[in-house]
Amino acid sequence: MRALPIAVVATAAALTLTACDSGGSSSDSAGGKKKASTASSAASTACKIDQIGIQVGPANAAPAAGDTGNVPVTLTNKGAECTLQGFPAVKVQGGGTSTDVPEEKSATPPKQTLAASGTASFTITYVRGTAGDGKSLAATTLKIGLPGAATTQSFKWSYGPLAGKTGPNDPNASVSSFQPAGD
Repeated sequence: MRALPIAVVATAAALTLTACDSGGSSSDSAGGKKKASTASSAASTACKIDQIGIQVGPANAAPAAGDTGNVPVTLTNKGAECTLQGFPAVKVQGGGTSTDVPEEKSATPPKQTLAASGTASFTITYVRGTAGDGKSLAATTLKIGLPGAATTQSFKWSYGPLAGKTGPNDPNASVSSFQPAGD
């Protein structure tokens, strides 16, 4: 067995240790440093409704009073990369009455990064009410907004009256958090 000069062994050891970095960052393919995964690599901005295309349905509509229906809503980003976090703002209106659809009781929703042309979705789950019932809302309009923004987009509600738990301002409905499309 041939012995290596001590200088070669020391140099090799120093290079090996230099390649290890316990600082939490890693190298990119060009040999530069990139930020640790716990830090945001680029500060994404919140999605803006005027840069989002919204498609409501097709729905699994509730056929009769007391039945549950689901209305999927798909968002398509028409701008630069942005983020969605939380729940969409959903309101139903009809006959001079307007009410917010409450958030689904679940864990804290994850932050969704929506790439340019990327999609995300959420679902409105509702119980169909009885037409003319004092507890139901004769809904005709659906308004959708993004978290933290006052601007909304309006759509036709064509899924029948919305049942109320105690009245038309207490809808028997919920809205889910944003999910990557296809999940």
